[in-house]
Amino acid sequence: MGKKKSEKSKKAKPDNVTAPQELARKAYEKQLECIHVELVQLQDWVRREKKKICIVFEGRDGAGKGGVIKALTERVSPRTFRVVALPAPTEREKSQMYLQRYVRHFPSASEIVIFDRSWYNRVGVERVMGFSTERDVEGFFIAAPLVEHAMVDSGITLLKYWLEVSPEEQTRRLEDRITDGRKLWKLSEMDLNLSSPD
Repeated sequence: MGKKKSEKSKKAKPDNVTAPQELARKAYEKQLECIHVELVQLQDWVRREKKKICIVFEGRDGAGKGGVIKALTERVSPRTFRVVALPAPTEREKSQMYLQRYVRHFPSASEIVIFDRSWYNRVGVERVMGFSTERDVEGFFIAAPLVEHAMVDSGITLLKYWLEVSPEEQTRRLEDRITDGRKLWKLSEMDLNLSSPD
């Protein structure tokens, strides 16, 4: 008898009751859809008005730069939105003026260029890892504002974003990259050397 009662009460539960996680997910997807519509409208405006937009994403490793860029670009045209994620410089590029390798990727009319890391590597990753000297850093602090002023003077809208994550969350995400085979591509040779014991 008790068994039948519990089965009855299960059946009596309304079908339209949704778990809080599902509600949060649906709200997120609805908001994301609205943002994608706005991005398509932005794309049309950039094409029509022949605008030039440069977006720079910087931040801690594991802060979600790649995820944000994917969300921005998954519903728009790669002919308008172009993502630049440069590898380590070649020997030829090392012999050039530091900012030279970035300048050739700046947007032309009707284009939005997104940098997944940028010229700020000089005072970020390169400085921390000892790849740039104090003289390099001082030179960057003089040259970068001049180049950015030149960008804006040429009609480029320059947007810069820093993404932050706590040290604990960063550690969790980096460890996840090591243990999850689907994320190994996110690790550089330098990351693997740092994570392995001597």
